[in-house]
Amino acid sequence: MSIVMIVLLVCAALLVFGAFVTVQQGTLAVITIFGKFQRILRPGLNFKIPVIETIYKRISVQNRSVELEFKAVTMDQANVNFTAMLLYAVVNSDEETIKNVAFKFVDERNFMQALVRSVEGSVRAFVAIKKQAEVLILRREIVEAVKGQLDKTLEEWGYHLIDLQLNDITFDEEVMRSMAKVVASNNLRSAAENEGQALLITRTKAAEAEGNFIKISAQAEKDASQLKGQGIALFRQEVAKGMAGAAKEMEEANLDASLILFSMWTEAVKNFAQEGKGNVIFLDGSIEGMQKTMKDMMALNQLGTLNKTNN
Repeated sequence: MSIVMIVLLVCAALLVFGAFVTVQQGTLAVITIFGKFQRILRPGLNFKIPVIETIYKRISVQNRSVELEFKAVTMDQANVNFTAMLLYAVVNSDEETIKNVAFKFVDERNFMQALVRSVEGSVRAFVAIKKQAEVLILRREIVEAVKGQLDKTLEEWGYHLIDLQLNDITFDEEVMRSMAKVVASNNLRSAAENEGQALLITRTKAAEAEGNFIKISAQAEKDASQLKGQGIALFRQEVAKGMAGAAKEMEEANLDASLILFSMWTEAVKNFAQEGKGNVIFLDGSIEGMQKTMKDMMALNQLGTLNKTNN
């Protein structure tokens, strides 16, 4: 076998082996002819025209992720540090989509740079209209806003944003210290307000109790005075009835009614001695004093009888 024949056989073998292409699962191969898009090779064993058809790029249709770290500034000029995970993928395996993925950007590095900058810009635009106190509770809203702004742009590139996870949101150390002071002052203010409310309630209840005590004491004193007056009135009525009965009996017996007054006087003196509790009471014990006292008492008795007659 001549050398020419050997060379021809080797070239033929290379052409045959070069005509078969293996595409891995989850990957598509873009075929071009002299630099122009021709077709797409699907996963598995494929045939291409040797020399004429060339594999321009192999494109993964699997989900891909990238971690991001960037800063944003809130409406009240607070720096916010974001750590995020971006999950994205090719929209589908349609020919037009794959053409966009293959030819929109020079290479993968340029695409990643555009994707990351687009995400960062969307987040910064959202955070710029929020205050620092709102950012920490707006994770879901931030993700929805970013996806809403980027979906159309990414679709033109042949991709779509599956998820954006904001793993960490932190502020600069100075801002964190000021936030801690605000929280501490708010806690102190709440504690003071609660203490003031408790003191107000305590004093209000004490005032109500004191007022009720005064009211009850006054009512009790009123009732006691009323009962005392009623007792005195009943006592006087009974005394009057007794004196009237005694006077009537003495009158029927032709006795002087002044004896009743004398008896009352002696009983009064006796009570003074028994109930005086050591107090000194000055009485006129002379005959003239006793006569004067008897006259006064008889005059009062006659006045009472006269009033009774007139009524």
